[in-house]
Amino acid sequence: MTDVDFRYGDAPVHSSSTTNLADILERVLDKGVVIAGDIKIDLLDIELLTIRLRLFVASVDTAKKAGIDWWETDPALSSRAARSALQDENDELRARLEALESSLEQAPSPTPAKEGRGT
Repeated sequence: MTDVDFRYGDAPVHSSSTTNLADILERVLDKGVVIAGDIKIDLLDIELLTIRLRLFVASVDTAKKAGIDWWETDPALSSRAARSALQDENDELRARLEALESSLEQAPSPTPAKEGRGT
C-alpha cells in the first residue's frame, strides 16, 4: 500500500507511517544504494552498441569505506589534485631540462670552420 491512497470522490487517506524524505535520504546515504543496468543495441544478432550504467548513491564517508575516492584525485574536481598535477608536471619538465642541459655540457664543442679556401 502506498502512503497516499486515492479513492474516487474521497479525500486522500494517509498511512500511519511518518517517514519523511529527510529520513529516507539519511538512510540511503548511510547505507548506500547501487543502481546498475545495461543497454544493448543489436541488429541481426550483431552487437552495435553496449552502454553500461552504474550509479552509486552514498555519502562521502560511505563511499570511502567502499574504496571509492576518485573525486580526490581528479584535477577537475579537486583543487588539491590540480595543484598536485601541476607540481608533478613542473617536476617532470625540470628533470627533462636538467637532462638536456647536462647532455649539452658533455657534448664536444664544434670546431670552428675555416674561412678561406686554398689562397
